[in-house]
Amino acid sequence: MSTETLAAPTFATLAPPKRLLFGPGPTQVHPRVYEVLSKQIVGHLDPYFFEVLKEVQTLLRMVFGTENKFTIAISGTGTSGMETAVSNFVEPGTKVALFAAGYFADRIGEMAKRQGGNVVRLEKPWGEVANDADATEFIRREKPDVVAYVQAETSTGAFQQGKAICAVAHEVGAVVIADCVTSLGAMPVNVDETGIDIAYSCSQKGLSCPPGLAPITLSPRAVERLKARKTTNGSFYLDLKLLEEYYEGRKYHHTASATMWYGLREALVLIAEEGLQDRLERHRRAHVNVVKGFEQMGLRMHVAPEHRIWNLLTPRVPEGVNDGNVKTRLLKEHGIEIMGGFGQLAGKVFRIGVMGPLATDDNVQMFLRCFREALQAEGYKG
Repeated sequence: MSTETLAAPTFATLAPPKRLLFGPGPTQVHPRVYEVLSKQIVGHLDPYFFEVLKEVQTLLRMVFGTENKFTIAISGTGTSGMETAVSNFVEPGTKVALFAAGYFADRIGEMAKRQGGNVVRLEKPWGEVANDADATEFIRREKPDVVAYVQAETSTGAFQQGKAICAVAHEVGAVVIADCVTSLGAMPVNVDETGIDIAYSCSQKGLSCPPGLAPITLSPRAVERLKARKTTNGSFYLDLKLLEEYYEGRKYHHTASATMWYGLREALVLIAEEGLQDRLERHRRAHVNVVKGFEQMGLRMHVAPEHRIWNLLTPRVPEGVNDGNVKTRLLKEHGIEIMGGFGQLAGKVFRIGVMGPLATDDNVQMFLRCFREALQAEGYKG
């Protein structure tokens, strides 16, 4: 047997390529957020951590548009926020009325079934939304315990208004879950005004923070429903009763990352400094300018104007153009990342996110120029 010492492997210094994240998420991160990610960590039960937590709660209420006391962030990505909402409010036999018009609505339905829920669906084509009359008739007919809808459907680019949904849901005694993953921080979410009972999101889209946390807020009605639950949540990690004991009672539950909370805090402070309404208006203006640029190229949008998400656009792929080649060309030549459609929309739309630091006039014009060049290189004449 050889007694020679094996040489230790060597690795180059980590040097990720520079990217401009014009996809649906993750999105561009502000330099100030990167800076706080390098700060000294503290323990998950350290008094300083809970000081940061309280500030984040206050700031999250501002962007959610709510006075809800129960407002926290789940340690996990947006999917953990979705599963937290579902697992805490759906148990065996719970009837769930689902507004289904995209991939992420389908994911809610799948999670609800896994919890033993009875899922009934109001189906709409991907890219369309339910109108108030359809929503009212559906919920009154089904009389569910829980109603769930996706406010901003990332797979299609469509924004579902929720006031009528929430009003009739409350009329029949249901609580309402709303997926605000793509809208929070870039479009008005207005939890209290809309009547949403359980709203969840993520850190890496409209909030322009790295992925890793999922903000969630519960109305007093939802808190009452949670406390009245008789069965134990099958998920220990996502059990909101236990998480409340951690975040409010400072009783150990899991090792929360102080680093991620620093980042979320700074991202929210940036929103507060800009002013929420000014930030939302910046995203609306960027949306208008991007759509105008697409139309000048002769591209068609997948979603009707009145139902479009401001910060996530879905132009249709022109006839004869390979969307994968366009994505590859943008990445290789300009360091620009965009995404294509999937599921029913695979190969049919581009999914383009314009949010956070990239939602400015200069960045919009730069993107449109590069996007046009990539389309033309693939044979498009627009």
